Amino acid sequence: QLQLVESGGGLVQPGGSLRLSCAAPGFTLDSFAIGWFRQAPGKEREGVSCISASTGSTNYAESVKGRFTISRDNAKNTVYLQMNSLKPEDSAIYYCAARLARYCLGDAPTVGWGQGTQVTVSS
Repeated sequence: QLQLVESGGGLVQPGGSLRLSCAAPGFTLDSFAIGWFRQAPGKEREGVSCISASTGSTNYAESVKGRFTISRDNAKNTVYLQMNSLKPEDSAIYYCAARLARYCLGDAPTVGWGQGTQVTVSS
C-alpha cells in the first residue's frame, strides 16, 4: 500500500531554514497532487501546502506564504518543502500525503500518511 515517508526535520533557530522531503518507494508520485500538513501539540492538523501533479501549480496556507516553497522532482520521485525564515510557531510534526487526484483543488481522498518528521524552531 502507498505510504509516504517524510524526512529532513530537525532543530533550528528562528530565522533558519529546513528542507523537508517526501518520498514513496515503489510508487510513482507524479500522478498525484501532494500535500504537506503539520500538527503542533494541542492543535488540529492543518494544511501547509500542496502541489498539483499536472501543472505544478501550488498553494499555501496564509501563515507560510512567502516563506515556504513546495516543489517536486519527478525524476527523483520526491516532493520537497523548503522552509525559510522559520518561526517558533512553525514547530510541529510535518506530514505529507497523496491526494487521489492530480489537482489540489476540490475534494479527494488523502492517502499514504507517513510517520511525519519533527520540526522544532527554538532559540
